[in-house]
Amino acid sequence: MKRAQPFWIFVILCIVGAMLAGCGAQEPAWDTFDGALNEKSFPVPKEASSPDRTTTNVAMDYVRYSLPWMKEKKGIPEPYLDVIKDWGWIEQDSENSGSSRVFEKEGLIVHLTVHDGYFIVMIPKEKKVTTKGLKSKSK
Repeated sequence: MKRAQPFWIFVILCIVGAMLAGCGAQEPAWDTFDGALNEKSFPVPKEASSPDRTTTNVAMDYVRYSLPWMKEKKGIPEPYLDVIKDWGWIEQDSENSGSSRVFEKEGLIVHLTVHDGYFIVMIPKEKKVTTKGLKSKSK
């Protein structure tokens, strides 16, 4: 009977450890932010990781950030929206409260889209129009 006692202690410790690990997965405190890779004035949670910066899209400059607890159905968390506004960004269509939002600051537009486990910060690339050779000739 004494040989079974260490086994049961081990089983109980494993159960308690599993319970503590499950309770430990919480959302961030929303207190530390860095500027996005594609726009330094747009906040991104410090916990978010970005394995790569994608620039192959001709219309958008975008960066994908991983955050495992983010869910598309829940949309953008309110604490994150508050920080975005605190950094001076204004939401363009406040009636849209889904997983995709558009923000503006000093003429710059940023699209923020939440998916399951990640979010994307997108900035439309501007088409530069030159007026070279478009001067009208006057007589």
